[in-house]
Amino acid sequence: MISIRQRREIRATEVSEDFPAQEENVKLENKLPSGCTSRRLWKILSLTIGGTIALCIGLLTSVYLATLHENDLWFSNIKEVEREISFRTECGLYYSYYKQMLQAPTVVQGFHGLIYDNKTESMKTINLLQRMNIYQEVFLSILYRVLPIQKYLEPVYFYIYTLFGLQAIYVTALYITSWLLSGTWLSGLLAAFWYVTNRIDTTRVEFTIPLRENWALPFFAIQIAAITYFLRPNLQPLSERLTLLAIFISTFLFSLTWQFNQFMMLMQALVLFALDSLDMLPAVKATWLYGIQITSLLLVCILQFFNSMILGSLLISFNLSVFIARKLQKNLKTGSFLNRLGKLLLHLFMVLCLTLFLNNIIKKILNLKSDEHIFKFLKAKFGLGATRDFDANLYLCEEAFGLLPFNTFGRLSDTLLFYAYVFVLSITVTVAFVVAFHNLSDSTNQQSVDKTEKGTVNLKPETAYNLIHTILFGFLALSTMRMKYLWTSHMCVFASFGLCSPEIWELLLKSVHLYNPKRICIMRYSVPILILLYLCYKFWPGMMDELSELREFYDPDTVELMNWINSNTPRKAVFAGSMQLLAGVKLCTGRTLTNHPHYEDSSLRERTRAVYQIYAKRAPEEVHALLRSFGTDYVILEDSICYERRHRRGCRLRDLLDIANGHNASLGTLVTATGAGQGRDDGWPRRE
Repeated sequence: MISIRQRREIRATEVSEDFPAQEENVKLENKLPSGCTSRRLWKILSLTIGGTIALCIGLLTSVYLATLHENDLWFSNIKEVEREISFRTECGLYYSYYKQMLQAPTVVQGFHGLIYDNKTESMKTINLLQRMNIYQEVFLSILYRVLPIQKYLEPVYFYIYTLFGLQAIYVTALYITSWLLSGTWLSGLLAAFWYVTNRIDTTRVEFTIPLRENWALPFFAIQIAAITYFLRPNLQPLSERLTLLAIFISTFLFSLTWQFNQFMMLMQALVLFALDSLDMLPAVKATWLYGIQITSLLLVCILQFFNSMILGSLLISFNLSVFIARKLQKNLKTGSFLNRLGKLLLHLFMVLCLTLFLNNIIKKILNLKSDEHIFKFLKAKFGLGATRDFDANLYLCEEAFGLLPFNTFGRLSDTLLFYAYVFVLSITVTVAFVVAFHNLSDSTNQQSVDKTEKGTVNLKPETAYNLIHTILFGFLALSTMRMKYLWTSHMCVFASFGLCSPEIWELLLKSVHLYNPKRICIMRYSVPILILLYLCYKFWPGMMDELSELREFYDPDTVELMNWINSNTPRKAVFAGSMQLLAGVKLCTGRTLTNHPHYEDSSLRERTRAVYQIYAKRAPEEVHALLRSFGTDYVILEDSICYERRHRRGCRLRDLLDIANGHNASLGTLVTATGAGQGRDDGWPRRE
């Protein structure tokens, strides 16, 4: 962009009539090559330095997180059973399939065991590759078999090092996204520093390693970086094709590794829809991105043996509705302001109705109920009706699914991230409103483009995309604490971009009548450098203390339980209990389970509620009959549930069961958790 503008200035310079044209041409020929060469050398040098720093900062972040994990658990010194117990709740369940694949005599037998699994849910044979997103465990187990590393690296270390390696990719992608938006790698460096210094609110990988989001978010960050580059105007055809390929691969991998991918990509689709409707984005590029989303989901659907939850996703219905509405409603971007606004509202209403219609039709055809618990939870959460539904109330009472706690903003403010974010967001939102109004006021799209280029206020498509992206994911994080990791990481990117953006500083300085090109250069480099120095001064000593603090895994009761099960029960014994603990039983002992934490199946949710009747006000004969219907041989009762103090009255598990069973009407109104924690939602005590 800079080189193009400079060339235009040179060409736009009027040649004085006092000098012959030939003499002026000679001067230009002498000056241009040297200027172009110096700019090219400077660009290569900047790319080299910035790229090297990106790789280094990514690797250092990975090592930092791995060291914290080692220091917290003394992972290298504890027993194998203790290592496996440290993978709490669903993390242990996912890791058990990696272990199962490695223990299989051959890869083919390992695949067969996953496709015809009868140990995860007793008295049922299920296809785990269809039900769960565990292709990453399958791939890693095959890779471990193939690579000549068995003598040097234990399987568990190969697994966790892969996840920490993905964190390096994650931070590098955030760095590149900020760099692309601002035009300087200093912005990327600031984004990476903010990510690390706000670690409590940007990642939880060091204590929930196998969690699906830790696999998926690095690919999501790569996708955002690729989309940011793709939305730049005037890309070369080859660059555009390669970028589309990168978007497709990252979108596909993101979809393959996380069951909630469809909801995250629905947010992206809403971003594209808003920008396309407001004429801030080329419609052709939006169409490409819609198509990539649908194609990626359909490929994942095939790999997951036609998982009905994917086919019935709102994302597919929404994207198809956008295509249909475009065909039905032509000339959407022409007319006066009121005319276009009316068309836009009609277009929005049409897409919404078509989405709901198509989604209901697909779900009725497929008899889909896998995701109904999510919509029940959302309905209850936003006060659209009281509910006695056990699954909805179970989510409502978990602090991870509550509102984002207010102390989060205090921590983000300590690093100056929140202040910078609000500063940049307020300016870009103002610009976006001006540009949107300007676009809607034009009679034709071409006039809009021409006037925007000539106007003083402009918003690049890639900036507009990231703006709406951060706003929507911000609302998601504010409403559900567990989703804050999607927002806070992008917050680092957006805030750092704004502080290093020449457009932001130009607009700000012009508004206070202090505009000067030199001042812009000073502000966009001095402010981030000062913040980097502040972060180093304030947080470096604390990080060093954190790295020197040594702790050890200690859970003797659970270790004793797993050892007892291995020594005193048959290999084919069936165990019932809480979802969280049974995942550990599956991993450490290989015994058959009645239920488990992967909750995205209606029949499993019914099973879990039936098993949990051991904590409800039910007759022993009724509970025994329920347990025997699942082939249960052993029941694990936990004091932490019987004498639960983690939740308030009305949110304890036994209270939820009584409410669902209609045994205690006085507890019909729940006191939901407020989410005072810092991100651990696994239900286990924190290590102090």
